[in-house]
Amino acid sequence: MKLRRVIVKKNERGLLLRNGDFARVLQPGTHWLFDGLDHLRVETFGLEQAAFTHGLANYLMAKEPGVVVAEFVRVELTETQVGLRSDNGALVEVLAPATRRLYWKGLVDVQVEVIDIAGSAEVPAALVSRLVQTQLRPRAVNGLEGVLQVQVPEHGAGILWVDGKVERLLAAGSYAFWKFNRNVSVEPVDLRLQALEVTGQEILTRDKVALRLNLSATWRYTDPLLAHKALAKPADHLYRELQLGLRAAVGTRTLDELLENKSVIDEIVTAQATARLSGHGLQLDGVGVKDIVLPGEMKTILAQVVEAGKAAEANVIRRREETAATRSLLNTAKVMEGNPIALRMKELETLERVAERIDKISVFGGLDQVLNGLVKLRS
Repeated sequence: MKLRRVIVKKNERGLLLRNGDFARVLQPGTHWLFDGLDHLRVETFGLEQAAFTHGLANYLMAKEPGVVVAEFVRVELTETQVGLRSDNGALVEVLAPATRRLYWKGLVDVQVEVIDIAGSAEVPAALVSRLVQTQLRPRAVNGLEGVLQVQVPEHGAGILWVDGKVERLLAAGSYAFWKFNRNVSVEPVDLRLQALEVTGQEILTRDKVALRLNLSATWRYTDPLLAHKALAKPADHLYRELQLGLRAAVGTRTLDELLENKSVIDEIVTAQATARLSGHGLQLDGVGVKDIVLPGEMKTILAQVVEAGKAAEANVIRRREETAATRSLLNTAKVMEGNPIALRMKELETLERVAERIDKISVFGGLDQVLNGLVKLRS
């Protein structure tokens, strides 16, 4: 027989095993063990780690209720319950349904709040604030993968889906939902005015001219819940309706009609899309054709047409100006015919223009000779 001393510290507990079976819990202090026919072994546990994860945990809960009551905090959750474990008043873990666990008493004040989740997936509002930004705490919170945390911004909303069904519409704020025993998701919805571009649409006009058009539209949700119940993808549905409206507007008109009145496309697309979207929770605020791209050969033809038209306009203007100039000359001649002074003034004006082009003038016979010699008008 052999005497052996075992010391259990104040922050520890000891588990005495006889031939591998549980014997008793050793309290802090010095213990003397006599090794005889039975093999004795002591396992010590630091109370800083409150969770008792030993293989004998289930045995103790089933067969040693007195030991469990004296030494442990016992947690047994059903399939419809979750537990919120707090150490010394601080939340440290979310326990999943059907959890069975023991926690040492003595050093850490372990408390477990049991919540029934059978009735609703939503986490109580008072608890949501305790789950927000847990990563900023000195000690992380375990088990948060079982909680869906959602932040809905002020300009948006959230559609709550539970097990594939639309549950309700979430307003702006913070929310959390239990993911245990159910499939929960939240689809964000932007309630602000949104832009949608319909680009590169190849459409034939009524006179068989291929056009490429780019359309821009603005829209918003009026009833997000209705839109997502009626339509799988509301934005894609709106895109298709704008495509169809664009084809209806272009395909029934000739190229000349479209070029003369481009706003007709906007009006027709808006009217058709608005009628088709009625009752689907979507509102079309504005539609506009950004540009119309013509085929290369059609561009050349139109350029030639425009050039010929502008040339004809220029020719008319030139003829009008020539006629006016001729009429002015004729009127001037009639005035000078009966007025020698006006005629003399015209001669001097002509002399002045001629003199501007001459660098040097030699005068012989006086100024009268210059005036009479250079300019002679005969009837």
